[in-house]
Amino acid sequence: LQSNGCCIGPGFAEENVEPEENNVIKIAGNSYLVSPNIPDFHSCSPGWSSAFYGAECFDSEVHSYMKNLGKQKSSESQNIDAKKVELEQLLTMETKNYRKTIKFYQRLLQKERSSKGPETKSMLPKLRGQLQEMKSKVQFLELVKKYMQAKQWGVESCVLPTVIHNGRTDSMDVASTDESSLLLYYNTEKHQCNNQNGIRFLQAGTPLGLMAYLYSRNAFLEGYVQQFLYTFRYFCTQEEFLQFLLDRISCTLSSATLDPSTSLTKICNRSFYILQAWIEDCYSVDFATNADLLCTLKEFISSKVALLNGYGERLLSLLEDASARKSGSASQYSSVDKCEEEGEEDRKTLHSLCKKLSEDNFNWKLSKGMGPIAQYQRERLYTISSVLPKPCYDSFTEEFPVSFAKADEVGPYLLIEYSVQQLCCQLTLLQQEVFHKCHPVHFLNSRALGVKDKNVAVQKTVSTETVSFKVCNLFLSKCIQDQYLLQLLRNADSISTWVAAEIVTCHTAKLQVSLLSKFLLIAKCCYEQRNFATALQILAGLENLIIRQLPAWKILPAKVAEIMEELKAVEVFLKSDSLCLMEGGRFKTLPTIPSAHVLAMHVQQLETGGFTMTNGAHKWTKLRNIAKVVSQVHAFQENPYTYTPDFKLQSYLRQRITHFKDADISALAADNCANFHQIPAEKHSRKIQNTLRRMKATFQ
Repeated sequence: LQSNGCCIGPGFAEENVEPEENNVIKIAGNSYLVSPNIPDFHSCSPGWSSAFYGAECFDSEVHSYMKNLGKQKSSESQNIDAKKVELEQLLTMETKNYRKTIKFYQRLLQKERSSKGPETKSMLPKLRGQLQEMKSKVQFLELVKKYMQAKQWGVESCVLPTVIHNGRTDSMDVASTDESSLLLYYNTEKHQCNNQNGIRFLQAGTPLGLMAYLYSRNAFLEGYVQQFLYTFRYFCTQEEFLQFLLDRISCTLSSATLDPSTSLTKICNRSFYILQAWIEDCYSVDFATNADLLCTLKEFISSKVALLNGYGERLLSLLEDASARKSGSASQYSSVDKCEEEGEEDRKTLHSLCKKLSEDNFNWKLSKGMGPIAQYQRERLYTISSVLPKPCYDSFTEEFPVSFAKADEVGPYLLIEYSVQQLCCQLTLLQQEVFHKCHPVHFLNSRALGVKDKNVAVQKTVSTETVSFKVCNLFLSKCIQDQYLLQLLRNADSISTWVAAEIVTCHTAKLQVSLLSKFLLIAKCCYEQRNFATALQILAGLENLIIRQLPAWKILPAKVAEIMEELKAVEVFLKSDSLCLMEGGRFKTLPTIPSAHVLAMHVQQLETGGFTMTNGAHKWTKLRNIAKVVSQVHAFQENPYTYTPDFKLQSYLRQRITHFKDADISALAADNCANFHQIPAEKHSRKIQNTLRRMKATFQ
């Protein structure tokens, strides 16, 4: 088996896959007994890879493997149930073998560190290769499983008008609504992943037609469902989309269980599938911010679905679990979660393995010498503490020594004491904390939030509550938009201001040079570790007009000063292509944090121009490109940094950043003589004497 290199990263589902007994279905870490006639929906969200790769997510190898599944003999007909059974068995076996090999590798690694035996050293490289191969097998089988789920419950395009008319009967008159009036296609030649000729691709559609296309047989396979979930707010509100799904469920639920092959059953099951995918993927941006929407859904499930179909209970449990995760109150784990908790440690180890196994280099080769940064590039060991939750303190000062409790009194001296690598790691973890709370949808329609293409993206005086939606609002007027992007950008501005403030408050030129060098090396280390957000935030602080005029730049070592140009080149590179960080396979094995402002600007560029055609249909090709760009947010969040947190240092950094976030850099610089070019006393005295001599000569 070969890995499908374009679709699943190292954060693939590594849950303990066990044969299902008594129809036990696990959702969000809980087990539920369901009746046999309910469709088997585990995780319905297609994932970022579906939106990013589209139809290319499933290559020809997946198609051929799926075709041969469930065939005991070459002449035997294909059976979907036989395929499911065989795939589950293979996936269970490969997952168990993979986990056992990881544990064996960990024991060997510990033995090699203690005894350093030659036999152990020779076995480790071979075992790494086996791990990579086994990982690829599990990834491929997970991909086949996703492909199998995606093929279910869809209807042919000729049945889409039936979906529009709520699917009352299979034989209803659909002449009143023609498909061509709802959707516009364009034809292409033979597709590389399909043997059919004359394939149609969706080009545009009315809001009703685009919602109906969710029920198309190939909607999941083409990546349409995930792309729709990212972008539907441009042409319909959350309430309109929810009502569309609930209407389909209402009209088909009572008769959906009679015959699984009928269009009514397919429409009903696909409605549940889409609804669950929406909750799993977009709860934080749609339901958590709209109490009325959530109440409507819960009331519908409780009053209509739960009475006729056991799937309603599972949806309510899914909503409760999503709400608990959003509020941060989900601290208790069920017994089923222990399997997932055990796999989490394997996942962290796998990430470190992938770093060693990766041969793809992210290097622009702008400077020959690495300078002082080289000594900080040693491989860090990942410990159990790196995945433990942070302890909760009532305040920053509790449990901390006096030196950290009064960070404003200590000043920048602790920054000099810590190494570049230590500061880089902790700043990265702080940045990861805010980045992992964002969602791809947060980067849409940012012009309406006041985000502009300038160094300071959001004015500090503008609060989230006072932002008004002006003419530039691209979402529908009644569409509720989460404004977390503003918080993300204000955090970036605070770090830039902190960098500038730390430098201008240094009272000696020597300390300024040390701090300038430290920040430049931290920024270089950050972008080499693919934390581009912090790297560009430091660059913005160093490009402050006051900072650029400091005399300390003239005595900065040449190799360190070169880093400034290197950082500018990185910024130009990131701005040149919206998908540059997704090229190659490096983003799948190494953690990445993009610059929020740069990504928002890329999305704004794609949003430029009209969204509708002359006939009023919405351009799906435009929406699809936007979905592809924002999908990388979820791709990067799948692979987190696993540095060991230093809570004391993080507290010190938080306090310093908070202390300077609203600082006036010019006012701070004016109070410090080290920020001005000093004229030597003798030279200054000589200038005064010469001036007096010239003035005296004019009066003679």
